[in-house]
Amino acid sequence: MTKYGYARVSTLHQSLDEQTKQLKAEGCEVIYAEHYTGTSKDRPEFQALLDAVVSGDMIVVTKLDRFARSASDAITIIKRLYDEGVRVHIINMGIVENTPMGRLMLTMLAGFAEFERDMIVERTQAGREAARQREGYKDGRKPKYGRKQLDHAMELKETHSFSQVADITGISIATLKRESARRKAEGNR
Repeated sequence: MTKYGYARVSTLHQSLDEQTKQLKAEGCEVIYAEHYTGTSKDRPEFQALLDAVVSGDMIVVTKLDRFARSASDAITIIKRLYDEGVRVHIINMGIVENTPMGRLMLTMLAGFAEFERDMIVERTQAGREAARQREGYKDGRKPKYGRKQLDHAMELKETHSFSQVADITGISIATLKRESARRKAEGNR
């Protein structure tokens, strides 16, 4: 029997370290890890894991939402694994047994995990919509440079190259070129 771990985070900005640490503490000999959204069916490392396991093996994940994209998806995958003789251990739930009670618990917990994810998405969208209603709201990151800095840089650009202005101001050439193009476009209106 081999214990396989699976760790997944949704974005490149998130770290796999905590999940990997938990999986190692559970005795996982092989760990598959990836940065992929759970809503995607195309998860190469997860597919490689499913291809690698054989009867008697165990898959360990930290939470159900790391494992499957929806309640029905979790149930389908775990039933397939049961049929292949592979056990599933979800650290924050325990080992998911192939018994009537185990399948009932899996169904309920998968439903709650999907509900929680849907509620997070709904709250995030509502928060964004509320923010858009506020005066002065702008989508995206706050500008790194203020109006005075950009005005100064554009004044320097009149007598210097983009490279020279970048060296003087510390503003990247790409930002300087974007600002220059934006101002030219506004001047042509």
